[in-house]
This record gives sequence, C-alpha cells and structure tokens, in this order.
Amino acid sequence: MTDAADDTRHPVQTVDHRGGKVPKAVTLAAYEVYCHVYGPQEALVTGWCRGGFSTGELIALLYARSFPKAEWWERVEQALKGMEHV
Repeated sequence: MTDAADDTRHPVQTVDHRGGKVPKAVTLAAYEVYCHVYGPQEALVTGWCRGGFSTGELIALLYARSFPKAEWWERVEQALKGMEHV
C-alpha cells in the first residue's frame, strides 16, 4: 500500500475543529473500506472534500477492515451507531 519511509500525512476532521493529520497508510486503509461501502471519493484522503475523514469515520472504517470484506458495510454501520463527539 505505502512505503514505510513515506511520511506523507492526510488531513482529518477533529471535534475541536482545529483539524489533524494522520499517516497516509492509515487514511488509505480506511479509504479502501470507504470505497467498498460508499464508492470512490478520492478527495476524502487528499483533504479537498470537507477536510478529510472525521475521527469517527476513521474508527468505524478501520474497525470494519478487521472483518471479511463481505461484512464491511454492516461493521461500519455497527461502529458508527451511537458514536458521540468523535
């Protein structure tokens, strides 16, 4: 996916609206799930779409990724249900 030496970071929306950054490898792993569940939207990882993923979305997408691909949609929904201020 990415080279370990690649220190590129992508933007993330934060609750305090200051914005954050996470390693490219993290956002690309989340984006793989996002594409499967919702369809491609490359601007989410580049930051040109609403400032990137939210912290809650990253949690849900990375959680889902630990399951078989056939379960990703269900697991994303499971993780997002009931989240607050993340």
